[in-house]
Amino acid sequence: MATTRCYYEVLNVERTASGEEVKRAYRRLAMKYHPDRNPGDTEAESSFKEAAEAYEVLSDAERRQAYDRFGRDGLRSRPGHDFGSMHVEDIMSMFNDLFGAGFGGGGGRSRGRQAARGYDLETEVQLTLEDILLGTETEVSFSRLDVCSSCEGTGSRPGSTPATCTTCGGNGQVEQAGLGGMFRMVQKCPGCQGRGSVIVDKCDECRGHGRVTVDRCLSVRVPPGVHDGQAVRLAGEGEPPAAEVDPQGRGMHGDLHVVCRVEEHEQFERDGDNLIVAVPTSFTQLALGATLEVPVLDPGHEPTKMEVSAGTQHGALFRIAGSGLPNLRSSGRGDLIVVLQIVVPRKLDEKQRELLSAYAETEDLEVNAGNPSLWNRIKDAVTGR
Repeated sequence: MATTRCYYEVLNVERTASGEEVKRAYRRLAMKYHPDRNPGDTEAESSFKEAAEAYEVLSDAERRQAYDRFGRDGLRSRPGHDFGSMHVEDIMSMFNDLFGAGFGGGGGRSRGRQAARGYDLETEVQLTLEDILLGTETEVSFSRLDVCSSCEGTGSRPGSTPATCTTCGGNGQVEQAGLGGMFRMVQKCPGCQGRGSVIVDKCDECRGHGRVTVDRCLSVRVPPGVHDGQAVRLAGEGEPPAAEVDPQGRGMHGDLHVVCRVEEHEQFERDGDNLIVAVPTSFTQLALGATLEVPVLDPGHEPTKMEVSAGTQHGALFRIAGSGLPNLRSSGRGDLIVVLQIVVPRKLDEKQRELLSAYAETEDLEVNAGNPSLWNRIKDAVTGR
């Protein structure tokens, strides 16, 4: 049965989420609820299929637009798959090309001579702008399924052996007559889940699954210049192939993708490889000209001195070349965009008020309404236009 929940709610993403964010959210849920990791859990399988239904719609630009405008009514002319009645392996195969070989890998028998491959995993690491500037090495902790060391992945108690499945006779597949007997379908044996054998005496450690959950803690090197949402791949740190495909896990392990999340900085804002910083100034500094101190992100570096001429306006922009963030693919660095902001004093003493009142009597303020907005000027400065 199709889900009645909002597809964005199912994947836990915002309506403005990018295609990559939608894909990542689905991937995370698919790995969380996959029946291989939740054997016998019908609710997990239902959640797995619900996530697949949501992803099929939100990953298609036209169907997503129709859904955003008209809800499910907008999808009537664009019907999708009935995931509720589909087998899990078929769903995995359906999305295999979208996610790469590492996403599926363990959901069914390998084709031809192709080696079995396990699931990719994903975790996140929190980084600061200082980490992005210099690069960093940090630890990540995660859990994965691994081959049970007690039974070596067979699922049987040490010293015992599985029995041949009486449903399929050890083939791992069964035939089923189609409509009217006109054709026959071959599908995975429901009795042994494709193994060809059934476990009579289950391993105490893994309870017959051949896989156990293990906790891992690894050190990962994050290169300078990485962007929010980009991932560092640790090859072979994912899961082994599923037990029914490769009981002893001799095939390729999946990979671990460490997604970088960059925290907001209290002083600097990032725009690509550039940094933007607001420097507070007084009216007199801009009116008379002054030497200002501009903070830089580089740890241990003193603020940069910057000269501003008399008559500089509030919101004026300056560019300090090479003081931004490093480019991930080159040795260069972005720029530091300096925005000058007047800070108005909250309290004045009697003499200050007297002087300002005298100045106000001589003030002749020119207003130019045609000046572009501050944000537009910042964008122009960042893009170099």
